[in-house]
Order: sequence, then structure tokens, then C-alpha cells
Amino acid sequence: MAMLSAPQAEPATVSEMAGTTRLWVLRRFTTHIVNPVTRLFAGRIPGFVVLTHAGRTSGRRYRTPIFLLKQGDDYVFALTFGSDAHWVKNILAAGCCEMRADGHDLALVEPEVFVDRTRRLMPLPFRLVGRAGRVTVFLRMRAA
Repeated sequence: MAMLSAPQAEPATVSEMAGTTRLWVLRRFTTHIVNPVTRLFAGRIPGFVVLTHAGRTSGRRYRTPIFLLKQGDDYVFALTFGSDAHWVKNILAAGCCEMRADGHDLALVEPEVFVDRTRRLMPLPFRLVGRAGRVTVFLRMRAA
């Protein structure tokens, strides 16, 4: 996994880059209950997008609803379940994904994982949840 050298990205240890967060216990519930419901409207609401990516081994197409943290020309996503989540590994392995935002599709490339212990990229309500869940790892991509 690559790490950005942006001002908000701090040097990270290997243990910070890999692994899970406190929110990992909610992963199955989110995957099987929350995501199918939120996929119905994610991609049409500002800031709430759907990432479409291929499985690393199966090649199956997956759709993951997630909040977008835009930073300049970059598209940034908080890894609330950590960098061990399958969707993150799929995108890193492929080097790209598609994003549905505001009713439009956009190809994203050059995924990079980085650590921001301050969570400055997150709006305050998300930052508070991020702090409680120990979310410090983010995924950044750019438009193709």
C-alpha cells in the first residue's frame, strides 16, 4: 500500500496501515443489512457515493456505498473498517474503480492508502465517530 506525502498525511507504522478499527465488529451487519438499503439512494445524494469494483479472485462486480470526502481534485474515503476490508483490497489490487456520484459515473485511479491521525478531512460529526472507532486510515484516488 502506498502512502501519500500530503501535509495532512503523517508517517505511519505498518500496524497503522494494516488491520481493522473498533468498528470492524459492525462489518457483517453493515454489509448484509445497511449496504443493500443504502445502495438504493447512494450515488444520488451529494457526498454519498457508490464505488463499483471487481473481486480480486472472483472477478465479481461489487457495489459499496460510502461517504466521499473531497479534497481538491482528489477523492478521499475514510476506511471505517480499516484497510483489511475486502473492498479496499479489491480496489488496491485493481488500481481503479468506478464511482457513482450525483447521478453520474466517474472512473477513479491510482488508489493510495494513508494515515491521518487528526482526521482533519472528516466533517466534525464524522470525526467524532472516527475518533471513537479509531479510524485513522483513508483511501485517496483521482479521476481517470
